Amino acid sequence: MDDRIDDIRIRLESIAEELTDVSVDLLREAVEAGETKRPEIDKRLAQARRAVEKASRALET
Repeated sequence: MDDRIDDIRIRLESIAEELTDVSVDLLREAVEAGETKRPEIDKRLAQARRAVEKASRALET
């Protein structure tokens, strides 16, 4: 059972990293487009990343 939980934790960490990558790309695109405000979707991505990171930490042994 510990192996399955560890596998889920690792996948959650990967998802958190992917959310960070998407956020960085989104911000880069916004800057290139001349935007002066943070895109609304970035706030939701950050919230999702924090939730996934929290779930990952909860599964640490």
